[in-house]
Amino acid sequence: MSPNLRAAIDTATGGRQRAAIYCRMSSDREGAGLGIARQREDCEQLATALGLTVVDVYQDNDLSAYSGKPRPDYRRMLEDLRDGRADVVLAWHTDRLHRSPSELEEYIDVCEPLRIETRTVKAGHLDLTTATGRMIARQLGVQARYEVERMVERQRRKRDEMAANGLHFGGRRPFGWESDGMTPIGFEFDCIREAAQSVLAGASLRSIAAAWTTREIATSTGGQWTGMEIRRMLLRPRNAGIIRHRGKEAGAAKWPAVLDEATWRSVCAVLTDPSRRITPGNERKYLGSGLYLCGRCADGTPMQAATSNSRNPGADTRYWGAYTCRKKKHLSRKRDLVDDAVQLAVLDRLAEPDAVDLLAQREDPVDVRGAQKDMREARATLDELASALGSGALDMRSYQVASESARARLAGAEHLLSRAVTANPAAALIGADDPDTVWNDLGLSRQRAVIAYLVTVTILPARTGRQPGGGYWDPEALRIEWK
Repeated sequence: MSPNLRAAIDTATGGRQRAAIYCRMSSDREGAGLGIARQREDCEQLATALGLTVVDVYQDNDLSAYSGKPRPDYRRMLEDLRDGRADVVLAWHTDRLHRSPSELEEYIDVCEPLRIETRTVKAGHLDLTTATGRMIARQLGVQARYEVERMVERQRRKRDEMAANGLHFGGRRPFGWESDGMTPIGFEFDCIREAAQSVLAGASLRSIAAAWTTREIATSTGGQWTGMEIRRMLLRPRNAGIIRHRGKEAGAAKWPAVLDEATWRSVCAVLTDPSRRITPGNERKYLGSGLYLCGRCADGTPMQAATSNSRNPGADTRYWGAYTCRKKKHLSRKRDLVDDAVQLAVLDRLAEPDAVDLLAQREDPVDVRGAQKDMREARATLDELASALGSGALDMRSYQVASESARARLAGAEHLLSRAVTANPAAALIGADDPDTVWNDLGLSRQRAVIAYLVTVTILPARTGRQPGGGYWDPEALRIEWK
């Protein structure tokens, strides 16, 4: 620091030492920063008592020093200390500054050559310019590290015990249950079941989130649902009464399940399917885009939504919504006319007396009970092998060989269950008193699912000129084949 800059700072501070206050709170579940505010207040009182001028306050809220995650304001403070912008660092306790030896050594390297003092509300004065002061700081750091590691071990043992007993770990209230994580909330259970059935019936996550927003259904923290929030909520093992611990399923829970396991695994299979499009830009905006097929292409190329135009003699160019072949521009039809014809055909068919036959499953049913039995037995085998490995009755090589078949059996059962439940997207329309209203209430993603489930729509070249009946729409240029 230049002498002129130092003189200017001394003039501004009245010649008193300049203090930088650092505050940190590891966990702030409320998000209100109350712990930070109390630390800052105590440090400001200490600054007043010592006759210091506070030049800046650095604070990292809801960030643990133990976790190793970057602390933006702490890094900014170190840079300011290196630039000579403070003479003293004030903290509530030394463990607010560091909980790892490597961080402490870096802090010493910054403070020692610049003779920067460290003063705390609870741990007193640390003089890092002397060997004794550095030794005390390192001892306090080792003690703090020991205490946090012991706390983490206790927490892990407690969580292991709670997982073994099927209990809720605590934390944010899970949607569907009270804050104890055990007591169900009837209305939210109904919402989860409704969302699961909608996904199985072909609805998009964004459409579910939009519907919940319209109905003013909030998240467990009072926020607004998004498609990704709906996805995370539906993928939770807790929905099927399964505990997730240390990144894997850890057994049955004591809380009531909102979905049976077969339904939950089927939902997971749909949501984790790599072919499923989940990015916002891929949300379909038109009924037949990607579903209707081109009748001029031998391989039935999907049609896409586009804007077309036609020139009439003596008239201006008119632009209109159309479906065009995705591969070549050799076929184009008016979008609204095609959609109206398809929707009318579907609703007329579902009004027929034999429409209930459309609910028949097209695949052999999955042996759900058999799959669940295989899963229970495979998990029990893995638990026994793990116990034998832990007691020394089995070496690692033998454990790996013996557990391989059990893991394969478990994976096979989980895959089988993931195909167990399907939902017919047309079920709500069959037998409805007002099919038109039900159809409109389904939303675009569900309507597309109904069409994909029931029919194959092929758009053919239309005949030109006025058609029999007086109009220009050629009904024979649209082929609707029932699956």
